[in-house]
Amino acid sequence: MKSGQSAFFSRRSLASLMVAAALTVVIPGVTVVAQEEVMYSPNFKGTDINEFINIVGMNLKKTIIVDPQVRGRINVRSYEMLNEQQYYQFFLNVLEVYSFAVVEMDNGVLKVVRNKDAKTSNIPVVSDDAPGRGDEMVTRVVQVRNVSVRELAPLLRQFSNQAGGGHVVNYDPSNVIMMTGPAAVVNRLVDIIQRVDKAGDQELEIVKMQYASAPEIVRILESIYKSQGRAEQPDFLVPRIVADERTNSVIVSGELQARQRVIELAKRLDSELQTSGNTRVFYLKYAKAEELVPVLKGVSESIVAEVQGGAAGAQGGRGAAANTGRAISIEAHADSNSLVITAQPDMMRSLEEVLRQLDIRRAQVLVEAIIVEVFEGDGTDFGVQWLNANGGGTNFSNGNTIPIISVAGGAAVASQVTKGSTTTTIIDGREVVTSVPDSNRDYSALAQVLSGLNGAMMGFYKGDWAAILQAVRTSTNSNVLATPHITTMDNQEAFFLVGQEVPVITGSTTGSNNTNPFQQVQRQEVGIKLKVTPQINEGDAVQLTIEQEVSSIGGATAVDITINKREIKTTVMADDGATVVLGGLIDEDVQESESKVPLLGDIPILGHLFKSTSVTKQKRNLMVFIKATIVREGSAISGISKTKYNYIRAEQLKREEEGIRLMPNTKQVVLPQWDDSLALPPTFDEYMNKQQPVAAEPGKQD
Repeated sequence: MKSGQSAFFSRRSLASLMVAAALTVVIPGVTVVAQEEVMYSPNFKGTDINEFINIVGMNLKKTIIVDPQVRGRINVRSYEMLNEQQYYQFFLNVLEVYSFAVVEMDNGVLKVVRNKDAKTSNIPVVSDDAPGRGDEMVTRVVQVRNVSVRELAPLLRQFSNQAGGGHVVNYDPSNVIMMTGPAAVVNRLVDIIQRVDKAGDQELEIVKMQYASAPEIVRILESIYKSQGRAEQPDFLVPRIVADERTNSVIVSGELQARQRVIELAKRLDSELQTSGNTRVFYLKYAKAEELVPVLKGVSESIVAEVQGGAAGAQGGRGAAANTGRAISIEAHADSNSLVITAQPDMMRSLEEVLRQLDIRRAQVLVEAIIVEVFEGDGTDFGVQWLNANGGGTNFSNGNTIPIISVAGGAAVASQVTKGSTTTTIIDGREVVTSVPDSNRDYSALAQVLSGLNGAMMGFYKGDWAAILQAVRTSTNSNVLATPHITTMDNQEAFFLVGQEVPVITGSTTGSNNTNPFQQVQRQEVGIKLKVTPQINEGDAVQLTIEQEVSSIGGATAVDITINKREIKTTVMADDGATVVLGGLIDEDVQESESKVPLLGDIPILGHLFKSTSVTKQKRNLMVFIKATIVREGSAISGISKTKYNYIRAEQLKREEEGIRLMPNTKQVVLPQWDDSLALPPTFDEYMNKQQPVAAEPGKQD
């Protein structure tokens, strides 16, 4: 034994070492190769684990550092001879069973620590070339290509002892998984990752169509997978199929086997038609057949003119085609939205290519307008008027002030009482006396004057003097928010109106002697109007031609009614989903009116007795915004519709929860949930079967 090794042993451990050495049989020369190979037969019973480590270190000639927390006794026995490498793996296996691990340093020194402490030590990072073996503690980094490590890592932790030396961590930016633990466990996890990663392979393959139309092939393939119940299959087993109309190709993405099935079926469908006829029927999916007929006829004439060569062929294209046997017929069948084309095979292929590029799903645009108007109005009127019966006084008529002269005149009429009279008339020699009673007071003039009062008015009179004081303060606030929205096709005008039709007098014709006049009335639309024509440009920009109008009834005049109107006509360019301000108005109007008696009205404090003041302040903020959202997929418009639907349903649920005042038990109408399935009515046979009574069994009576 070397002197360096003897430092690990005390006298007691030395005695145990001699006992254990007696149990360890060393058989040199069992296998003869270039040099003798030492074989071991380890047998330990009730041996202290530190003594076990010391014996292995001495036999393997390794320097081993033992953590102070490594304690316990072991019981192991081997019935076969082990070489040096197997003996070392046996050493690692025993420590792993007792929750300890060996960490090999760069200088060859071994450290024995607890499992949970080993994963933070200097464990070597291995690769595919040297992955390690057995219970050797290693760290390995695995690149995952086809699945998300965020979803894969929790599954791998189920196969690793996280409380011990095992550790699994995922790094999302690089989509890699880092694992620490015994080499055998780590290699098993790597094998699982490779199998799962291979199953998630989502590569792309492009199949170019030679005879068939790529969109038609995609439609057939999607119909097949829908009929097979693709919703019950895992996502990675369901291939994605897209048609590239520009190159007439089918793009397939998905798992390898599913991808190969789709490609094989597409190639078998892409075969030349076994027919000698020159007439074909094309069923359109998106375009209108009547609108495509002029386009296709123009294209066919251009192709014929090009074949004939020159402008002469272009002028007589139809006649030249007929003379050369290239007669072309293009007719539309509106009921089935299909085109019936008769042409030569080469012309048919050209027209089919044009038709395939025109019959595409057009994008839609969701246009949302936001009209916000905030109005604030404040007014103050204060005035004092006085009058003397013998002459003199003040009289003001600014703002909401009622002139004192009008009040005095109405009061004078109301205070007069007309005395009755007696008239004597002789009729047929007899004297007839006719009496006229006293008339009542007439308050109509005073009532008409006071009907224009707004606010408070106090008055008094004493002797020949009278005075009135008027004061009023008004405040008007309004907040209007309207969000009309409309969905329309690209390059299609859409119109939206929420309002009413108001009758407006446009003319009047009187009859003879100015009797029975006849009025001409025209109804005018009042409310919120939105007219828009979107045009989607290349990319994600939308050009919008907009006419936005908000109108309301302002009030009645001596002639007719007044209509408040706010209108914008403009053309703007907006990005997809961006909000653009169309226009707005920020208006603040302050008006001050003062009527006073010269000199007297300028006296401080007392001057208010000789003047009338009116102040009004109005502030209006009006803004109109527009937002355009491009909708290219059917699922997108379904999501938008679901959002709007749930908003209305939430408002109904809120109203139902609040209830109706004085009618708390009244049920309100609420929309069903968006994903509620519609129950179809029973068929005729099912209905008849339910109506027929069950036949009584023979031998039984009711």
